[in-house]
Amino acid sequence: MKKILVTGGAGFIGSHLCEKLLNGGNYVICLDNFFTGKKDNIKHLISNKNFELVEHDIVKDYFTEVNQIYNLACPASPVAYQYNPINTIKTCVLGTLNMLELAKKNDARILQSSTSEIYGNPIMHPQKEEYWGNVNPIGIRSCYDEGKRCAETLMMDFHRQNKVDIRIIRIFNTYGPNMDINDGRVVSNFIVQALQDKDITIYGDGSQTRSFCYVSDLIDGIIKMMNNEFDFIGPVNLGNPSERTILDFAKLIIELTNSKSKIVYKNLPQDDPIKRKPDISLAKEKLKWEPKVDIKDGLAKTIEYFDKKLKENN
Repeated sequence: MKKILVTGGAGFIGSHLCEKLLNGGNYVICLDNFFTGKKDNIKHLISNKNFELVEHDIVKDYFTEVNQIYNLACPASPVAYQYNPINTIKTCVLGTLNMLELAKKNDARILQSSTSEIYGNPIMHPQKEEYWGNVNPIGIRSCYDEGKRCAETLMMDFHRQNKVDIRIIRIFNTYGPNMDINDGRVVSNFIVQALQDKDITIYGDGSQTRSFCYVSDLIDGIIKMMNNEFDFIGPVNLGNPSERTILDFAKLIIELTNSKSKIVYKNLPQDDPIKRKPDISLAKEKLKWEPKVDIKDGLAKTIEYFDKKLKENN
């Protein structure tokens, strides 16, 4: 039985990861400061004797004995990470530093959840891992974008200098149950607006593109990357290469929810990327991984989740 630490374990992706790891026969420590994580996401796991919940902020020192560390702790939606940008960059940099020190002390493997946002507003399309990105270092999103880029630097330097066993993944847009209703992301915004027959808000003209990966596919990729034994440390893109415009996506949500919502347009936020699509050739080659869940099937489960949450809130 492996003893595994998941930072940000009560978050959207972290909660799904904790459940999958528990089902795999591991002992899981879920560490979260509940800034964006929700106890509701992991309440069904608390009675499991192999599950431990620790309320802690990784910006502060933490020690436990573990075999693996999945470092997912960081607010990941623009609304959340721009709320306290200084704390966001501290989580990315000081938090990752603390987790790397913990991995070093334990001789443990650590996986860093990086992001497609390290590519910024990309000139290369689709985005390959060797692309260095086009990021504004002083913009309103840079606390997250540059914080995650610095975290990757720390991972590589600990690997080269201290021989720490690392893995780096770059997560593209992911959706599914346990998303926060108010996180301000495209999927949650559109579904919640559609279910309430409110206007669906598109920022810009809707021609910007995104690629959406269902959470179960992502979790499979994350675990495969952690456990690969081929000295492949990454970074590796994990996402769905099926690209669609935001306008087409809004129309699909209206169709799937039978909504009466109308589409309205607002100004595009600063530094919002125009295109986003992962090249997953490396993940296919090294991990034998690619997404399997069809967008309509994934959205049906996500819509059902948000419908239930809205009814509970009312």
